[in-house]
Amino acid sequence: MSWFEIQPLSRFTSSNAAIRRPKEIACFSYDDEHRFHLDERSLRYYYPPVLGADLSKGFDTFKQLDDTADDHLDGLLKTIIDLEQRTGTRCTADFITWRGMMTKIMATPYDNMNGYEFVLPNFRSVPHKSYKFETLSLIPNTWAATPRDVIENRENETVNNHAQYCSIVKTSIGKAKLIIGGEVDALWDSKPRNKTDAINWVELKTSATIANERDMQKYERKLLKFWIQSFLLGVPKIIVGFRSRDGILERLEELETGSIPGTVKKKGMASWDGNTCIGFAAGFLDWLKATVTEGGVWRIRRREKSPVIEVFKLEEEGWGDILLPAFVEWRTKGGSREAGNEIGDAGGKPTESG
Repeated sequence: MSWFEIQPLSRFTSSNAAIRRPKEIACFSYDDEHRFHLDERSLRYYYPPVLGADLSKGFDTFKQLDDTADDHLDGLLKTIIDLEQRTGTRCTADFITWRGMMTKIMATPYDNMNGYEFVLPNFRSVPHKSYKFETLSLIPNTWAATPRDVIENRENETVNNHAQYCSIVKTSIGKAKLIIGGEVDALWDSKPRNKTDAINWVELKTSATIANERDMQKYERKLLKFWIQSFLLGVPKIIVGFRSRDGILERLEELETGSIPGTVKKKGMASWDGNTCIGFAAGFLDWLKATVTEGGVWRIRRREKSPVIEVFKLEEEGWGDILLPAFVEWRTKGGSREAGNEIGDAGGKPTESG
């Protein structure tokens, strides 16, 4: 077994790890029945919700996705296969993973209460109120193309979290090259014609109204996750809907993702530091690449309150039923022009403790 020391954090604060702006290279959708599609059908656009809306309304008709079945990396890998078949070029990266896994890793320096555990095959050759807020804030097309009755009837729509638009981006943190997939909530305007330009995504979040210092401490800890999630996919704007104890939407706050760490440091309680999170992620990924040098299936584990992240081998060969068979076949048969290796995160749901 190998382990990565989390403390002291001071060694990560001034690491000045290089960061590459996330660039969308592909996307896919899940429809209202959570069926996979290689298109943008579940893309939504932001339109401000009406203040005073009851975020508890419709709870009895909420069509909640059963996420007990683990899809691993299936949707992400299917989309990569399609992209490589269309372009004839291999998507090279050191890690292929979901945003949720990288969020766990980046938040590690300041999250001592939640452990996590997930499987790493080395391949060679929310609650109703949050979804209600999304329903109130989204429209199926641009503002000009959406009928007025659709906009005004959003409060009465059935909340359904089966449909998702997933963006796949290429980025890097330090020396590690990553392909990351994750759901994005909405577009602020429209996708730019020039595919190299940044996309004006919007992330939607909810939080209880801040009434005292303790509430502010909780909110600042939430901001850590909000910032990491948006940072990893290149989402520039976060809109937070503050709700009363009775679930009534009271106010909205627009946050620029890039300014959140500075705001926390200068105007907040300075409970976390963005540069430390980036430096920690860069250091850990470099160490992981140097540690996982053999094939087989590995496990990454951080126990609750543990001062280390453990990495150990589970299986000497194979991919532990984690990688999509079609992806393995595509890559092993030389389905693309470029050669290289990727370490693929299982995409399995992290546990709250080791």
